[in-house]
Amino acid sequence: MDYIKTALVTGGAGFIGSHLCKYLLKNNYKVICIDNLITGSLKNLESIKTGDFLFVNHDVTEHIDIKENIDAIFHLSSPASPIDYLQLPIQTLKVGALGTHNILGVAKSKRATILLASTSEVYGDPLIHPQTEEYWGNVNPIGPRGVYDEAKRFAEAITMAYHRQQGLDTRIARIFNTYGPNMRMRDGRVIPNFITQCFKDEDMTAYGDGRQTRSFCYIDDMVDGLFKLISTEYHLPMNLGNPSEITILDLAGKIKKLTSSNSNIVFNPLPEDDPKVRMPDISKAKRILKWEPKVNLEEGLIETISWFKDNL
Repeated sequence: MDYIKTALVTGGAGFIGSHLCKYLLKNNYKVICIDNLITGSLKNLESIKTGDFLFVNHDVTEHIDIKENIDAIFHLSSPASPIDYLQLPIQTLKVGALGTHNILGVAKSKRATILLASTSEVYGDPLIHPQTEEYWGNVNPIGPRGVYDEAKRFAEAITMAYHRQQGLDTRIARIFNTYGPNMRMRDGRVIPNFITQCFKDEDMTAYGDGRQTRSFCYIDDMVDGLFKLISTEYHLPMNLGNPSEITILDLAGKIKKLTSSNSNIVFNPLPEDDPKVRMPDISKAKRILKWEPKVNLEEGLIETISWFKDNL
């Protein structure tokens, strides 16, 4: 009988984490999901009906004792939307520092490969465009967004320290804007905000002049990229995202059209340190992982809008 691998997913009840848990189960992994449900939801895991899945309600900033053998760890725990980390600044810093330290300790004791889910936010409000992995970023460490940016930058630093000093088998994924089913309706990110506002015929709130750009990767592509990354032997940070760029105004128009909404676009002041541009250079992912996104924005939005319509 073939050996069945076991994966540990922290933050597994969150948006990306829940999709990753299901992906791993389909690929014949046993999955242990750890989440304290501070921003995740058990509803995201309701469709999982298998004995190969274990949910553990636990805060990874506290000591973790896991009896099972672990082959792979995906460390996704963290508030990840501005509305969350602005409300939970200390928890965000603690999970980036203490939580990552604890999970690296688990990886060391289990001799497991560990993937840190980092973020494009480590680049801050970037001064180069698109952003390559060699760019060190333009981050305000004491601004309101600094709690998330610096938590992830520290998480990357301690992950590399464990790799270099302890010989830990590590990966670092810098995740750019990702969207799809299981996002919270009002999680503060632009796509769920716009879709929810359109369905309720509320004003669509853009910030600044709406000409700032983002690039959006559909969840299925992102999960595939994460799995491909942990399956390789590349230890330095790697961008995962969609290099197709769009302004916030154009995104608003696209969502308004796809939802047949009568909503108007209104403009609010740009939040402090909000990036003007954000787009990944994914040359490394293409070359090393043979990965690039397959789902275009319109296809992904149609799937996402359908899910929101069923769950509003």
